[in-house]
Amino acid sequence: MEFDYVIVGAGSAGCAIAARLSENPSVSVALIEAGGRDSSPWIHIPVGYFKTIQNPALNWMYRTASDPGLNGRKLNWPRGKTLGGSSSINGLLYVRGQAQDYDHWRQLGNAGWAWEDVLPLFKRAENWEDGENELRGGDGPLSVTHSRKSWKIVDAWVKAAQNAGFPYNADYNGADQYGVGYFQLTAHGGLRCSSAKAYLKPIRNRKNLEIITNVMTEKVLFDGKRAIGVQGARGGHPIVIKARSEVVMSAGAIGSPQILMLSGIGPSEQLTGHGIDVLHASAGVGKNLQDHLQARPVYKCSFPTINTRTRGLWNQAKIGLEYAMKRTGPMTMAASLGTGYLKTRPELETPDIQFHIQPFSADNPTEGTHRFDAFTASVLQMRPESAGELVLKSNNPNDHPDIHPNYLATQLDQDTIVEGIRIARHICRQRPVADVITEEHAPGTAIADDDYDALLNWARDTATTIYHPTGTCKMGPDSDKMAVVDERLRVKGVSNLRVADCSIMPQIISGNTNAPAIMIGERVSDIIREDAR
Repeated sequence: MEFDYVIVGAGSAGCAIAARLSENPSVSVALIEAGGRDSSPWIHIPVGYFKTIQNPALNWMYRTASDPGLNGRKLNWPRGKTLGGSSSINGLLYVRGQAQDYDHWRQLGNAGWAWEDVLPLFKRAENWEDGENELRGGDGPLSVTHSRKSWKIVDAWVKAAQNAGFPYNADYNGADQYGVGYFQLTAHGGLRCSSAKAYLKPIRNRKNLEIITNVMTEKVLFDGKRAIGVQGARGGHPIVIKARSEVVMSAGAIGSPQILMLSGIGPSEQLTGHGIDVLHASAGVGKNLQDHLQARPVYKCSFPTINTRTRGLWNQAKIGLEYAMKRTGPMTMAASLGTGYLKTRPELETPDIQFHIQPFSADNPTEGTHRFDAFTASVLQMRPESAGELVLKSNNPNDHPDIHPNYLATQLDQDTIVEGIRIARHICRQRPVADVITEEHAPGTAIADDDYDALLNWARDTATTIYHPTGTCKMGPDSDKMAVVDERLRVKGVSNLRVADCSIMPQIISGNTNAPAIMIGERVSDIIREDAR
């Protein structure tokens, strides 16, 4: 098989790239996905993420190494393995980040990535249910809506946060992120709007686009240092897919660096240690790994929550019937409903913490909710200093790399998570939410606000990922020796090969990563078309 463009990974970015490049009928495009079609009903039901993150047919099932910053704990890192990638199994939350995030990318030497450059791409991708304005898009492929479900306990938290002095913000994707309010969702009509549904479904019959599923990409093929295709496996049989023009890696922040290293692009000592010939020594491949770590204060309450509303066959049947008949109810719910973008220090220009307010609680969501009514006031640091790395385990593509997140490795990160917990507590002491809280379940009143060490240790013992790995093939100028791609996302040291997914972020953005990943796909498709002229 031979095509003009071969895209590896049908995730948030890859679907957008395939759709945009195939708009030109004179070029042929192959989109390769290791997983299968997005046919599972749990993908399309919003609350289905509780099911999909446990399903190895839809999830790569990554797990981190023991992390010193978490007192030696290991974390599960779900990543999507189906059409739509992680946009098919995520919590549906739509967050662009801050304008300053992208201006910072530009200041690091990445021309074309400032806010003024990327805003038109966010708008082009988006179909915002409130309609187009100077900051929001109204006719893009990606449906973005307000939440269809409300909960009294979340409403009480939002009002309490206002009583604590934080402003209400009706649109955190608008002019200013600061304040509290409600999450926006990638959904439409009570169904998930994944990148596959937004970008692939409307064009599935395009003659010049071939979507190839169940192909595990093993490495990029080269003629000298020119990328000419990829080698993979399908059903245990080898497969080669050639590219006349370019190969684009969109396999995500874990998959893209792993494939580069297996192809001979990466830190020399790692490659030679696993018997891989070095095509181009690139020290930054797999480095600069950043993620958002969330601490999860839990409060028992007298208001009903998901914990008890979904317990028992009768309740589950009622919820299922409501969804089947009306596309409403708890099954339309995103992973979080309420949110806040706040500052841990008054001198900060922009918010540095994000809240996820969930009308349920659990020690481990995959093991079921608590048997009592409670809500979770998760808080995370949006711009961590700490960075980790991916390390090849072997030269076998089926062996997941060792993932070392290196959470809470700096004083700033430690200070921010502790202050975030304190702010969570402060809000929960305000009315009206304080009136219905019966007990602080975690961290618990035995740990005082001024006990810094105990709060930090509780975070180390209990905090978890919010599933935003980034940065492992970072973008940067030639002066940055750890940069893997340039500002046009070309892999340095070789030709006809690009990376386009969250791995290219030089610094993680202030918020969830699905919307920026789609923007990156939109951006690189423009770049490729410009460079082909």
